[in-house]
Amino acid sequence: MLLSRLSPVVLAGVLLTNGCTALALDSSARPDARTVMPGEPTTVVAAAAGAELALQTSRSLFRSAPAVVLVAEQDTASMAQASAAAVKLGVPVLLTAAGDGASAALRTELDRLAPETLLPVGAAASSWAREHAVKDESVEPLNEAKLPRVPGAAKLDQLVVLTLNQADAAAATATAKASGARVLELKEADPRADDDAIKALTGQVPAHVLALGSAFGSAERVRYQVETAATGTLLPGGRQVLFPHRRLVALYGHPGDAGLGSLGEQGVDKAVERAKKVAASYRAVDDGDTVVPAFEIIATVASADPGPDGDYSNESTVDQLRPWVDAAGAAGIYVVLDLQPGRTDFLTQAKLYEELLRQPHVGLALDPEWRLSAHQVHMVQIGSVAANEINETAAWLADLTRANHLPQKVLMLHQFLTEMISSRDDLDTSRDELSFVIHADGFGTAGEKMATWQRVRDEAPSRVWWGWKNFYDEDKPTFSPRQTVEVDPSPVFVSYQ
Repeated sequence: MLLSRLSPVVLAGVLLTNGCTALALDSSARPDARTVMPGEPTTVVAAAAGAELALQTSRSLFRSAPAVVLVAEQDTASMAQASAAAVKLGVPVLLTAAGDGASAALRTELDRLAPETLLPVGAAASSWAREHAVKDESVEPLNEAKLPRVPGAAKLDQLVVLTLNQADAAAATATAKASGARVLELKEADPRADDDAIKALTGQVPAHVLALGSAFGSAERVRYQVETAATGTLLPGGRQVLFPHRRLVALYGHPGDAGLGSLGEQGVDKAVERAKKVAASYRAVDDGDTVVPAFEIIATVASADPGPDGDYSNESTVDQLRPWVDAAGAAGIYVVLDLQPGRTDFLTQAKLYEELLRQPHVGLALDPEWRLSAHQVHMVQIGSVAANEINETAAWLADLTRANHLPQKVLMLHQFLTEMISSRDDLDTSRDELSFVIHADGFGTAGEKMATWQRVRDEAPSRVWWGWKNFYDEDKPTFSPRQTVEVDPSPVFVSYQ
């Protein structure tokens, strides 16, 4: 019988309340040391899901267990019952699976845990337990009316466990909860992408973090993401990751210059109102994404003459741009600073605006059309840039973002001809601190715009999002918000010039 096999563990008493069983841990005994804190400050359980993830989670958090709950890997109907029982008892829940290898791995973990009792849930798990139990183990199918009363395990209250809210992680999640750790169930493998996780972590960087599943990536990546989430700093529209589930709708131009786009056709206060109004027109047709108003501010403007520094680019000062950046931040508007560098390079100009780029709502755009070689001039030749220059700028921006634990930043690349970015396949879009957007700048008829769209998307690098520009005057006609969001793939950044 189950109760006798749990001796000398304190035997169970069944408390019935309104016809339901209530479980109480034995408070007369000191908590036992069956749980164990991971040895490193940040650890990733590098298993995909299912039985292997459950096994590795058990190995990470438990050194022993008086009982183990078993459920078949494919028995989703029994998982909730098994998980609830394991959490109540403070013991692991492990998955039985077909195949000799899976059975051998499970048996090895049971031998390590040395349980006195196996508590299978469902017919498949019960059959496995009867076949594979050893002589020191009793097998008692789980009965919620006869759960054993066992000593409480030492709580791992200095540990935060990150897990995915998915069916194939349910057993591992239950084991983590059973250990007494603080468990955050995420929709995506990044706490920065979850407002609830950010709220839970704000102001307190946990001493130990355990991430369940290979989807979380490296331990270094997880630690950075947790520390960033703990700042509590949100992007306009929430979260600390830009895309998916967010669409930025921007006024494009230069402050005080109506000829360069819609942004400069009014002062800053009126521009705030207009940006909000344009963004609102997308909420009515959007498919559930958060629509956020934005400014794309041309910070350095391509010039027809070389200027005092000879670079054919007029650089705005930080003080000139700050009122626009500050007003946008106060109004929940995202800002992208656009660079038209002429004969200098993107990184040199980007560093001019480091002070502004330290703000969480400010990203960067690079416009290769206006990146000249030594003997080119604007409006005579179309500029271009090599991938390595973009990579250098991206690395600098990513390092700045990481060092300050800022939310993700947009790094946008304007393009309407493929040759505007040479060796585009060599773009490094891997930096977790940035969200790369390739922005199609074509204007004209609908057919001409779609031709540009297809051209810049052909053989595009991986890990990029897509932006679209609507021209009030040059497009024939200007796409409506509905037509814009129905472009495939639907652009995450839409600007109006």
